[in-house]
Amino acid sequence: MHRRGEHLERIIGIMLRTGVILAASVVLVGGLWQMLRFGAIAADYRTFRGEPPGLRSLSGVCQGILRLDPRSIIQFGLLLLIATPIARVAFSVAAFAVQRDRVYVVLSAVVLAVLV
Repeated sequence: MHRRGEHLERIIGIMLRTGVILAASVVLVGGLWQMLRFGAIAADYRTFRGEPPGLRSLSGVCQGILRLDPRSIIQFGLLLLIATPIARVAFSVAAFAVQRDRVYVVLSAVVLAVLV
């Protein structure tokens, strides 16, 4: 059982690293794209403008990505970053279920429910 635990920890570590690297890469691409398109325009900080409605929902972000909107790409990278630990907990629920460890399945499922 000890080897299986080490194997699961390794898989979880790879998942977390991959998720963070992927999210950072997406944010970096979106940020560079934003700078290339709008970097020369001076920002006006006198009036506060919140996020546009298209960046407040997953469907709006996906539509923005299809239009190659750099802010939507950045927002998607941030969503990936948020989804990374949630995916880790979901994987843990499945792994504990395979191991038939009911206590950890229940605990992980409660954590997953709180995260979601």
